[in-house]
Amino acid sequence: MPKPIRSYAEFWPFYLAEHRHPMTRALHLLGTGIALALIATAILTADWRWLIAAVTSGYAFAWAAHLFVEHNRPATFRHPVWSLISDLRMLALWLAGRLDRELVKHGIAAPHA
Repeated sequence: MPKPIRSYAEFWPFYLAEHRHPMTRALHLLGTGIALALIATAILTADWRWLIAAVTSGYAFAWAAHLFVEHNRPATFRHPVWSLISDLRMLALWLAGRLDRELVKHGIAAPHA
């Protein structure tokens, strides 16, 4: 039985390991980006129905990635808040061009030659 995760510092490397495959990360980033755009649409239009679309798209891309690509169970079920924070953190690192470095740091990806 795996050791329980007790802090976000322990969760982050676990989260990255659960997203080893580049296609999994790509689908997560796509879903998170669409969800953020839909949240912005909800705010700008004051039509809160867009929030339903935001949640649906964010989870649909992520869960499809876990089911069809990574073949593991999304961490959302065990750690929903930390998973959301980590989705946003992964997106921010990718946008900043630092995601590969973070993957290498935690042993998820090999250093580039």
